[in-house]
Amino acid sequence: MSGAGPDRPLAHWRHRLAERGVDRQLWLLVPALVFVVALFVYPFCYGLTLSFQPTNGGPFSDYARFFSDAYERGTIWITLRIALPAALLNVLAAVPIAYRMRGRFRGKRLVTTVLVVPITLGTVLTAQGLLNFLGPTGWFNRILLATHLVDEPVRLTHNYWGVFFSLVITGFPFAFLLVLSYLSGIDPTLERAAATLGADWRRRFTQVTLPLLMPGLATTFCLTFVLAFSVFPSAVLVGNPAGETRVISLAAYQAAYERYDYPYASAIAMIMGFVELVIIAVVLAARSRFYTGSTGGKG
Repeated sequence: MSGAGPDRPLAHWRHRLAERGVDRQLWLLVPALVFVVALFVYPFCYGLTLSFQPTNGGPFSDYARFFSDAYERGTIWITLRIALPAALLNVLAAVPIAYRMRGRFRGKRLVTTVLVVPITLGTVLTAQGLLNFLGPTGWFNRILLATHLVDEPVRLTHNYWGVFFSLVITGFPFAFLLVLSYLSGIDPTLERAAATLGADWRRRFTQVTLPLLMPGLATTFCLTFVLAFSVFPSAVLVGNPAGETRVISLAAYQAAYERYDYPYASAIAMIMGFVELVIIAVVLAARSRFYTGSTGGKG
């Protein structure tokens, strides 16, 4: 009986929380909440506050400084010029492959493994492979020169194309897995019903599967775009960081760790995040305008 005393207040609080709809299992969310606050909310709030504390001028002087400098302002267009086509190509390439892969066939696991292997390589190893294969003395240029198809090596690295290829290689597995998951969530009986009505595979895909897949494609594009827009190592290793591949993340890095102007670097980071949010908002707005409904399955 003596041990029942301390349990009464605990039972009382459990009863009070249950009346307010707070289940004990919700406490399992606390570690995740602490993780998000510590690694996302606090750094974001700190960076946002720091961006309004420039070393010289008023609270918005670093933002005005960025947009008044054509060299700095141009990094937005450079990054968009790389990230948008790379994200779009990854999504477009993932759709037909994932559409074929959703069925059952021999060697499916092996093919899926091969397609997602680039995830394990990392940016640095991917860049090294591109230099060895597409560099001026790489295998690709050696074959072209040996077969006399070109008179001099084709420049496919240390420029725009080197960064573009790197983003496609590293971003495609994510796009493929996401599109495959959405396709798997679409009820296959819908296509079979269309087939019984005489629709061929093209009409089944364009009029049944694709409209249901559009919300997933929009989400996939947003995620792959954010991944590509934050490009940094590739822009240095296989790009031209002083010229055509001086992306906005590199501008923030140079401001923070070369000039030690942390408020200005924070302002660039906030601008970078704002541009990403604008693109995502446009894509999601277009999705909601052209399609309303559900995927008809778990996707």
